[in-house]
Amino acid sequence: MDTLLHIIESYGLWVVFFCVLLDQGGLPFPSYAPMIVTAALATDKHESLLPVLLVATLAALIADLAWFAGGRRWGRQLLRLMCRVSLSPDSCVGMTRNIYAKWGAPSLILAKYIPGFAAVSTTLAGESGTSVRRFIIYDGIGAALWAAGAIALGAMFHEAVEALLDQLEQLGHFALLLLIVAVVLFVLFKWWQRQRFTAQIRMSRISVDELLSLLDSGSATVILDVRSPERRAASGWIPGSISVRDLSELQMKPGEEVIVYCDCPNDASAAVVARKLRELGFKRVRPLAGGIEAWQAHGRPVDRHVTDTATAA
Repeated sequence: MDTLLHIIESYGLWVVFFCVLLDQGGLPFPSYAPMIVTAALATDKHESLLPVLLVATLAALIADLAWFAGGRRWGRQLLRLMCRVSLSPDSCVGMTRNIYAKWGAPSLILAKYIPGFAAVSTTLAGESGTSVRRFIIYDGIGAALWAAGAIALGAMFHEAVEALLDQLEQLGHFALLLLIVAVVLFVLFKWWQRQRFTAQIRMSRISVDELLSLLDSGSATVILDVRSPERRAASGWIPGSISVRDLSELQMKPGEEVIVYCDCPNDASAAVVARKLRELGFKRVRPLAGGIEAWQAHGRPVDRHVTDTATAA
């Protein structure tokens, strides 16, 4: 533990830089604690906190720019990969896309304080064509505010942090073991949250071929589009589908066949809505496997009318 404290005291700025870089780069690595400790130690020594702020902001911005560039280059493929490997259960692209579509680049200012949003908002910014200059301005402000929060805590409670460090130093190697256990427990907790979310959206899907057969049979089928109006307008929609904004305003009977689709990885948004419909008494409801992308991949037509009359709002 003495070695760890010595590293933080001697190379605090480097520790902050790499911890923030790894954390914002997508690894489940704690970065807030090192910033707090480094700021507390700087306060005790009556040193300026500005270097800590600049280093943390720079590291966050570098990591975010990497995700931004990836979003521009690979777009949806990268978003799908992030959704599959992320330990965060709420990093569903559908919800994040709705927020970004509504507020645009300024939403990056508070992105790091919104669970799940920070994980994919930078990639969405690249995918949506946000300019580099605009991204750097708003993401830089957001990164600075985020880092400033940790630094302020370290400065305000530097005496408490110093007392805690003294206790850890007295514990010796046992303290290092406690820190390792804490990190492992944090990762396991995030993994458990992810597994729980996956279990909640696990249900049978309907394929495009099955949906086509259902429609050809003349069966009364309601198709719900749970994407944002902006995404719906940009990529078109399955003919006859209804844009869903509020489930309570849908005029449907529980006995009807309901198909729900989206454009996010794992059909997460569609599965969440389908689960809510089942809780409301709808028994015959399934997400469309692959969403609108699977529909288009099968060569099926989409509507792109300027006026969308099939909307429940």
